[in-house]
Order: sequence, then C-alpha cells, then structure tokens
Amino acid sequence: MIIIRYWFIAFALLLPFTAYAASAPSGMVVAAQPAAARAGIEMLNKGGNAFDAAAATALALGVVEPGSSGIGGGGFFLLYIAKEKRYVMIDARETSPKLAGYGRVYATQSSIDGPAAAAVPGLPAGVERLVSHYGKLKRADIAAPAIRLARSGFAVGARLANMIRWRSKVFNDSARSIFDKSRGALIRQPALADTLTRFARGGAEDFYRGETAGRLVADMQRDGGLVRLDDLAAYRAVEREPVTVDYHGFHVVSAALPSSGGMTLAHIFGQLQGDDLKELAPVDRAHLLIEVMKRAYRDRNAYLGDADFVTIPKDYLDPQRLHKLRDSIQMERTTPSSELTGFAEPIGASVDTTHFSIIDAEGNMVSATLSINYGFGSGYVSPSTGILLNDEMDDFATRPGQPNAYGLVQGKANGVAPGKRMLSSMTPTIVIGPNRTFIVGTPGGSRIISMVLLASVGFMMDETAPKDWVNAPRYHHQFLPDVVQYEEGAFSPAVAAELRKRGHTLKQVSRRYGNMQAILWDRRSGRLTGISDERGEGAALQQP
Repeated sequence: MIIIRYWFIAFALLLPFTAYAASAPSGMVVAAQPAAARAGIEMLNKGGNAFDAAAATALALGVVEPGSSGIGGGGFFLLYIAKEKRYVMIDARETSPKLAGYGRVYATQSSIDGPAAAAVPGLPAGVERLVSHYGKLKRADIAAPAIRLARSGFAVGARLANMIRWRSKVFNDSARSIFDKSRGALIRQPALADTLTRFARGGAEDFYRGETAGRLVADMQRDGGLVRLDDLAAYRAVEREPVTVDYHGFHVVSAALPSSGGMTLAHIFGQLQGDDLKELAPVDRAHLLIEVMKRAYRDRNAYLGDADFVTIPKDYLDPQRLHKLRDSIQMERTTPSSELTGFAEPIGASVDTTHFSIIDAEGNMVSATLSINYGFGSGYVSPSTGILLNDEMDDFATRPGQPNAYGLVQGKANGVAPGKRMLSSMTPTIVIGPNRTFIVGTPGGSRIISMVLLASVGFMMDETAPKDWVNAPRYHHQFLPDVVQYEEGAFSPAVAAELRKRGHTLKQVSRRYGNMQAILWDRRSGRLTGISDERGEGAALQQP
C-alpha cells in the first residue's frame, strides 16, 4: 500500500473543522439513476449505514446503467467513517491479466473491443470489502435490489438508448440479445440475476474462486479473453490512504493512486497556495485555473501510474517545486505547452463512467466513482454469467506512442504489466469547509479532474447557488492538445475574447459532458442538499 505524505498535505482535520464530526439529520443518496438511488435508500431504511447503501447502489447501477459500470468493472470508494473520524479509500480498480504480458498482445488484438480488452474486474471485491468491514446488513440484503432489477427488468431511457446506438456494432451475440433495445423497451438480465444471487450467497469467494469464476473463465477462454482463474484468485481490493490538501480554510480529500485525481487536485491547489481566487476577476480566475491545469496535467501524464509498480518522484508535490511552477505563469499571456519543459504525453481515462454520493444520519459518507471504461466496456457479455466485461486495458499504454480510444497518446509510467492497475482519472472527493461539507464526483474521462476542481472551487467561492456548481458549463485543459475545451456558455463573450487575446486557443465541445452527483451538508443547520447533474437522468433521494 502506498501512503503519500508531504508537509503541506494535512492528514488530520484542524480546529476549523471540528464541527465536521456532527451527525446529519437523515440519510441521502444521489446517483445517476433513480432505481439505484432507491436501492441505497432502501438499505438506510432497513437500518443500514452509508456503506451498506453504497454497496447496494453500486450493484444496482451496474444493472440499470450497464453502459457505465457493473460487476465486470471496477472503481474507487472514498469513505469517511464517522465513529473513527477516519478516511479510507477502497481501491477496486481492475488489474492486468498475466496473459496481457507487457502489452505485446495488443499489437494484434484490440484493447477496446472484445474479451481480450478486459482486465480482471474489481467491483465485486470492493463491494465485499464495504459490506464485510464497514456495513451493518447482510450481503443478501445488499444484493436484493440489483437482483430484482436484473430479473424483472427496467425500461431503456434516452441516455442508455443513445449509448446502445453508438456501441451496438461491437456487441457479441449475448450482449446483443440483452441490450440491443430501443428507448422504452424492457431489458431483462436473467443470467446476471443468477450471478448476483450467487454473489449474495458466496460473495467475493464465489466471484473470484468459485462457480462464477469457473463459468466466466470458460467463456473467456473459448471466446479469446485473457483473464484466467489464477488472475481472478489473485485479485484483492486494496485500502489506501486518500490524498488530502488544505487550501484557504478548506480541506480537500480525494482519491489516491492508481487514481490520478487526488494527486492532480493536490498539485493544482499546491500551485494556488499564494492566490485567493475569490479576489480575482472572472477572466483572471479562468486564465489562472487553465494555466495551473496545464502544468498539473503535464506532470500527471509524465509521472503517475500504479504506485505499487511505479516510483513517483519524491518532489512531485514539493511546495517549492509547485511554487516555481506557479511563478512561471504570466497573467497577461498563456504559456504554450511547447514552452513547458519536461514534455509529457497525455493519458486517456474512462469516459462512460458513473458516480454516486451518500451520507447517513451518523455522518458516515461515501463518494464513489465506478467504471467499465468505454461505453458498454468491451461490448462482450459472458454468456453463462451475464457479466458485461470492461475494456480497461485501453487505459494502459498498450501501444506506446499511439493514440488510445480517446485519441490520446499514453505515457510510459502507465505501461502494461501483469497484475498492475491502470491509471485512472476517477476523482471521488469530499471537501470540508468551516461550516459545510461537499461530497462530489463525476464521470467524464480525462475531464473528470477539472470538473471536480471547478465544482470544488464553486463551493469554496460560494458566489452562486449550489446547483450551479454542478450544472454550470465547464472548461478544461490537459496540457496536450494545447487547447481549452469548453461547453457552450462556459465563458461570457467578453471573457472568451480576453482569453483569446492572451493567447488561448478555445474549442467548444460538440456535446455537454459529465454527470456529476453531489451532496451539500450544512453542518450548522443540518440541512442536506442533493444535486444530480441536469445533463443526466439521476436522482437525489433523502430518507423521510
């Protein structure tokens, strides 16, 4: 387990945050699909805690949002355990199968489509860890809503119908028979319901070493997949200490490697230690955030990977180093990426992902981001288990020097190795202010980190309504390409004109991105505000 410590990154809550330990008035679940949010609330109503609710929500999302997550994928669960006043991250990221070697197999096979693109799933182990170490309810209770949804079915919504049209051409026969449906049609998954029933009885032992493991590997071997029984048997969900950073009275807690989210947020806020964003004019604030993003993504892309395999430079988050990077920013002009030393290649990350945020009446909190990578992952459903497999192998540098599914060239630190976890941009985060707490996260590929950054800055600045922190148009810079990508309305005409005058290249994206799910907890009044991104179909539900 890697534990990252730097003197300006505080791992204990300081005096201004002592009220943080207070209990909430009731529980709340905010998730990307109403049925999944209801599964979480059902657990709270049964007497379970936030961790039970997170396990049930995760399993249910994998059924009703199959293009974005599922037990054939993985993710990160960021927890706050109220009675222990402790944070922990459960790393349920997928791992490379041994047969993938060091990526040589992908010279002839796809790292995007088909069973060879699948890494060893991590979500079942993550859910098991939640239930067995932190929950109150039985595994059968946790799995019940997902089993009902898989067996009885659910209607295809607009978002899922669009994703099906996009990815249906890569479906195998089993996936096609289940998912190739139009809007309003009913999707039933009886084989998956049976697999979830076995999980309810046997947990991770069944999935990784029991009947489900045998069925899944037999299908993979027959159809060209690389995952084998020893790969499954070796998988473990890992507990890691989250990355935290303080910024002007706010305490930011986020995901540790192999998520790059926490390290990149700490890098950004480290650069900004001497700046008060609240004092800046809108154009200056945008310019500065773009420039610090550019520098943080440059370092992310060059140096970060699975810390169990890659040595991260000791001075990566050194305050003096970050201060020098900030000093290189000129407020009257942009710094072209080509002028920044230490060239780094951009790294792709999952785009069709999901997120949920949860709090219970005891003050326990969960911020969880889950994924199967590309839309519908590999497009391959194991016929005998109903499991839709991820295509997370494409998040590695499977073809160094060549673009991945997102047109991005990957760095060597994220190269393939047996048992290694691929770098991710998933950024489940909790931000604690003097009187309020913000639980937040989103899907969106390499834009995840900048989305969480902008929402967190919105919370810190408190200049707009909470719904605007989640729903406002966004902008993003990831070092390469040297372009500011933005949603329509992210900049006023005057701000856009001034940014161009300073040398920024602005490019409006063709469609809105992200699907943020957040909770704002006012610890003075006890009020909970759930915010589900209007870009999606989610729901914010509170216990009565």
